[in-house]
This record gives sequence, structure tokens and C-alpha cells, in this order.
Amino acid sequence: MFTGLIEACVPVRALERRGTGARLVLPRPSRDFVIGHGESLAVSGCCLTVVAGGGTEESGAPGTPGKFGQSGADLEFDLSSETLAKTWFDELAPGRIVNLERALKLDERLGGHLVSGHVDAVGRLVAVEETGDGGRRIEVEVPAGFERYLIEKGSVTLDGISLTVVAPQGRRFSVALIPETLAKTNLGVAKVGERLNLEADLVGKWIERLVAPQLAR
Repeated sequence: MFTGLIEACVPVRALERRGTGARLVLPRPSRDFVIGHGESLAVSGCCLTVVAGGGTEESGAPGTPGKFGQSGADLEFDLSSETLAKTWFDELAPGRIVNLERALKLDERLGGHLVSGHVDAVGRLVAVEETGDGGRRIEVEVPAGFERYLIEKGSVTLDGISLTVVAPQGRRFSVALIPETLAKTNLGVAKVGERLNLEADLVGKWIERLVAPQLAR
């Protein structure tokens, strides 16, 4: 489980196609970004398993991370054909910025909302507006069927980021991004036309699954 609070951003190091899947290589953001082999990491909202790299603080290579940190041992992940089909990761290329969040510990604060790291759909960034206070308002279009999860002031995950739905209209909605979000996530460099991984609110999906059969009766 995750919270949608991004810990770091990194540029893709490499993407190696392997049959119908791929091997993704990312730099570890910093020496103190501790994650081990076999652990889960949300990469732009998609829960992936570390299959190589990682380790403790002491095992990282020397270096000081910048805005998009590149210090420490590389992290490697296997992407299945299903992952490539259900996310925008078929567009991954060296230099593309992705968001990272380690799995939630049960004794930590839940600062965002409950996020599973299972991508429901892929949306598209259709508009960006500067708000004049250092922040931005962006508009996202979702595929048909996903709009039923867009509730005013409800939660949604964009590329792993916990955000609040604003003014949903049909298949489009907006979110307000404060300067901190722009500085700490890949939405700070996102451009109109780019695709974004979407995850609907987990609680809403469970309610829908449980209630729908009863309503059908």
C-alpha cells in the first residue's frame, strides 16, 4: 500500500526490451533512500518489484542528488506485457522523469489517501494554466468509464500523486498543483499531450463492487 505522497523523482536510466516485456533501470535517488531486493516501489503510480540493486545507506555510491537525484546503486524492475499495456510505460525512454514512493509502514501517518499502486486507466494532460501564485491548474481527460470515479473534492492518483478532484465535467477534471508539488513531482515538467497513470479511490471501488450486484437485483 502507498499514500500518494511522492518521495523522489528520477530520470529513467535505461529500458531494455525483453520479449513481450522489458527491464527498467532507475538510479537510486540518494544514499539514504533505503529499499531492498524484492521490495515494492510505486513508480509513477505503478507498483513494481525491485529485482536488482537497492540496499542500505552504506551500499550507495557517493554523490549528492540534485532536483532529480541520481545518487546510489541503480534499481532494476521487470515490466510484464500487462504492465506495458495498462500504463504509459510503453513510452518510457532514458531521461523521462518518474515519481517514486516506497510502500507504507503501518506505523506511519497516512498523509495522502489509500493507494494500491494498481493502475486503473491512462489519462491525458489536456491543459495547463498558471495560477499566478507559483502553482498551476491542470486539466486531465480520462478514458470512457473512469469518469464515474470523478467526485468533486474526492481523491484521485495521477502518476502516483495523491490529488483532489476539482470541477469534474464528463470525462475531464482539474487538479490544483501547489509549488511544492510542482517541485517534488514529475508534474512540474509535464507537458500537454502527455499520458498519466490513473488510479481511482480505493474505497470507492470497493463500495462499487459490493453494492452493484445488490442494485442489479
